[in-house]
Amino acid sequence: MREEITICLADTHYLSRLGLKQLLLEKPQYRIVAEVGDEAELLQQLSHATVDLVILDYNQPDYFSVHTIRHIRESFPEVNILVISSDNDKKNIDLALEYGVNSYLTKTCDQEEIFDALKAAHKGDKYFCTKILDYILEKSFSKPLVPVDAVPLTGREIEIVQLISKGLIAKEIGNNLNLSTHTVYTHRKNIMKKLQMNSVSELMLYALNKGIITADESGKMGS
Repeated sequence: MREEITICLADTHYLSRLGLKQLLLEKPQYRIVAEVGDEAELLQQLSHATVDLVILDYNQPDYFSVHTIRHIRESFPEVNILVISSDNDKKNIDLALEYGVNSYLTKTCDQEEIFDALKAAHKGDKYFCTKILDYILEKSFSKPLVPVDAVPLTGREIEIVQLISKGLIAKEIGNNLNLSTHTVYTHRKNIMKKLQMNSVSELMLYALNKGIITADESGKMGS
């Protein structure tokens, strides 16, 4: 992965783009290579410029829509997508997540969250602000839970997931289960590989959906 991260700003509002540009000037590893005001211009730029990450506000009728995400994914699957939007329509949020955004923030998020989301999106990891996480959790609880015995994890792996959800570090998990720290790290690596996940947040959402942990435990999840 190159150290420099090339970015395309996709927002029809000049002031929004200006604000992001000023913020990104603080970090020399981010370089803005394009600014676009509608979907056609965005797709054209992606076909000509080397872009690692698109920062998109899709909630701009006649310029961008949630389907813009699908069009990026279909034509430029290697490009990561960070959504920063004030959209409150749950159907749109659901579609954005289904189409595969890497990160999703609302426009009330602060500077630290934006940089955390940028780092995650560039690595291909997931990062969601609290509002979007709350929506994902709400949606998860609206579905019937899958029996734990249907989860492709061993009993020991399930124990480790449950202890991770309590905020325990590897050494503490090892003490609880009478395992070495190295063994805990190996189990955790195998869990993430088996489930094809890259972050603890993804793992905790999965565990919630499968009934491995409760909502109280998930509140202690890390990133």
